[in-house]
Amino acid sequence: MNLLQKVSRKIIKFAFEFSVSTIERCSKMEKYHQKVDELRSLEKGTLGKEIANCLDQYNLTLVPKYESHDLKHVLLNYDMTAEGEIRMQAFMIGNGNYSVPSFVIFLFGAILLPDLWNTFYSDFKKGRNSMPISNWTIEEYASKSLLDLRNQIKNYSKNKKTVLELKVFTKWIAFATVFAGIFGMIFCLPFLFSSNIADLIGAGFPFVGGAILVTGGLLALSNLSKKDVSKEKTTLVLE
Repeated sequence: MNLLQKVSRKIIKFAFEFSVSTIERCSKMEKYHQKVDELRSLEKGTLGKEIANCLDQYNLTLVPKYESHDLKHVLLNYDMTAEGEIRMQAFMIGNGNYSVPSFVIFLFGAILLPDLWNTFYSDFKKGRNSMPISNWTIEEYASKSLLDLRNQIKNYSKNKKTVLELKVFTKWIAFATVFAGIFGMIFCLPFLFSSNIADLIGAGFPFVGGAILVTGGLLALSNLSKKDVSKEKTTLVLE
């Protein structure tokens, strides 16, 4: 590993540690420490027990609002390192987790770690062919066998591929709609403070149109997310 690669990894490590410490300083951590204690008391081999062991290994604790993040690290067997973090985000994006934090973290890491682009692409493809897990929570899966869950994800068979591809396409369109609406609103915003009536009218309608695009895109993403959760729960019940 050359000097540039070492520096890149240290930058990513510092950025993550700073972000986590900032969140912890701004949050009440007692209940999260208690939750880790509860995970430690679970049987050996369960997902929750392994999450606690992993957190202890890296001298970490659950991060408020990001508890499922540690679940995915353990479940997918990605180390809590700079490389492991970006690889996991590549997997999750391929798995259908189209969230702003995932894209930001992945792009940040991909820019700094170009030597791992092939690895990231491999993780992305692995995520596409695996069971969707973006909505899994510690509360629901902590007491389940880690080995069984990993086998369930690994042996998942995609059905109705055309429907899935259409769903992915719809999600991308929804994201594009949201970004287009935000851009239009930002572009029109300065003209709304003009004393010129023509500027107010000319900017007002596009601004409202942008707001409609944002709202429509967010509603579409929300509906797709609800359908994914519903189908996932139905599958688990049938199994």
